[in-house]
Amino acid sequence: MIKMVKIAVQIVWAVSIISLCMTFGFVYGWTHHAWLGAFALGTVGLVAGALLAASPLAFLQILSGGL
Repeated sequence: MIKMVKIAVQIVWAVSIISLCMTFGFVYGWTHHAWLGAFALGTVGLVAGALLAASPLAFLQILSGGL
């Protein structure tokens, strides 16, 4: 049961971080560079989100000002 909860939390974490980074990249790109920037920075956000989703510790270190 605990293993299922852990997997569910990891899935929710990954989906939320990837969505957040991709949305941030898309919105920033849209406001500053139109469609091409939205696509490019959305893709960068997707990759960055995937990397941060794989390592929650790295995300927390970035938030605390380290790394």
